[in-house]
Amino acid sequence: MRPRIATLDFARGIAIFGILLLNISAFALPKAAYLNPAFAGQPSLRDAWTWAILDALAQSKFLMMFAILFGGGIYLLLPRGKHWIQSRLSLLVMCGLLHATFFWDGDILLSYGLIGLVCWRMVREGRSSQSLIHTGIVLYLIGVAVLLMLGFISTPKPGSFWLPGPAEIQYEQSWKLKGGLEAIRNRLDLLSSSLIAIGVQYGWELAGAMLLGAGLMRSTWLRGGYSLRHYRHLAALLLPFSLLIQIPAIYLQWHLGWDYRWSGFLLQAPREIGGLMQAVGYLALCYGFWPALSRLRLVHWISQVGRMALTNYLLQTLICTTFFNIFGFYQQFDRLQLLALVPLVWAINLLVTLAWLRYFQQGPVEWVWRKLTVRASGVELKTQG
Repeated sequence: MRPRIATLDFARGIAIFGILLLNISAFALPKAAYLNPAFAGQPSLRDAWTWAILDALAQSKFLMMFAILFGGGIYLLLPRGKHWIQSRLSLLVMCGLLHATFFWDGDILLSYGLIGLVCWRMVREGRSSQSLIHTGIVLYLIGVAVLLMLGFISTPKPGSFWLPGPAEIQYEQSWKLKGGLEAIRNRLDLLSSSLIAIGVQYGWELAGAMLLGAGLMRSTWLRGGYSLRHYRHLAALLLPFSLLIQIPAIYLQWHLGWDYRWSGFLLQAPREIGGLMQAVGYLALCYGFWPALSRLRLVHWISQVGRMALTNYLLQTLICTTFFNIFGFYQQFDRLQLLALVPLVWAINLLVTLAWLRYFQQGPVEWVWRKLTVRASGVELKTQG
C-alpha cells in the first residue's frame, strides 16, 4: 500500500476546518451576507470587524489551499490511468450535484470535480513542475483579470444577490426553513448561477490553483522534499506580503460602505491575489514546522480529519443544516456568535473521525467513492484510494 503523507493529511484537515470559518455564515445567514456585511443595512461594529478579520485571514484562503491540495492529489492519481481518474472525478461531480440540489447551495464539490475533469490532462501532459506552476499562475491571473473586467462593465446598481430587500430576505428564510420542493427549486436556481460564475470567472482561478498544486507535488514541495528553512522563509515572505496587499482593500471596502461594484468586483482582486499567496504561505507553515507539530496529539487528530476530508465536509453540511434549518436557528446569530459555534462543529468532526478510524481504514464516503470508482472504471487497485 502506498504510505500516506502525514503532512498532506494535516494540511487537508486544516483546509476543511478553515473552510467552515466562512461557510458557517453561508449556512446561517442569507446568501448576500457571504461577501456583503451590509446586506441588510449598516452592520454593527463587531459584525464589521469580524468580517474584516475573516476577510484578511480566511476568505478564499482555505478554498485555494484545498484546491492546491486537490491538484496535488490529481498528480498522485496519474499512475492509475485515465479511466480511474475520469471515473473518480465524474463521481465527485455527481456527489456535488446531489449535495447542491438536496442539501446546501454552497457546495464546492461540483466545481472541483468539473474543473478537475478539465485539468487532469493538463497535469498529465505538463512538461515539468515549473511549467505546471507557471501555467497555473497564468490561469489564476486570468481569473483575476476577468473579475476586474466584470467590475468595469457591471451596472453600479446591485441586484438582490448583493442587496436583497426585506421581502427577499424573508422569502429566503422561509424556503430554507421549510425545505421540500420549493427549497430544491431555489437551490437549483442558485446552482445555475454558480455554474455560470465558474465558467466565466471562478473556474480560471480553481484551475490555476489545481495546476499549481500539481506542480508543487511533482517538484516534491508538497511531499516535504525541501528544507525546513525553505518552507519557513517562504511563509515569512508570503504571509506578510499577502496581508499588505489585502488590508488596504479591506479598509476601502469598509470606507465605501461595501459598494457593489467596488466590494463585489474591483476590491476582490487584491483578496484573490493575496489569497493564493496566503494559501501557499499556510502550507509552508505546516511543512516548515512539521517536526514540532507532528509531536502534538491535536495535530495527529487533525491529520485524521484530513484522511476523511470528503466525509467531514459533508458532515459539516449535515450538522449545520440540521441546526440552522431544521432546528430553526437560521438568522438567529451574528458573525461573531457564529464563529463561537465553529469549534463545536470541529469537535464533532474530530470525534466522528477518531471513532470511525479506530475500526476502518477509510471514511464511509471515501469507501463508497472508491468502490464506485472501481465499478465505473473497471480497474481494481491494491493501493490506497
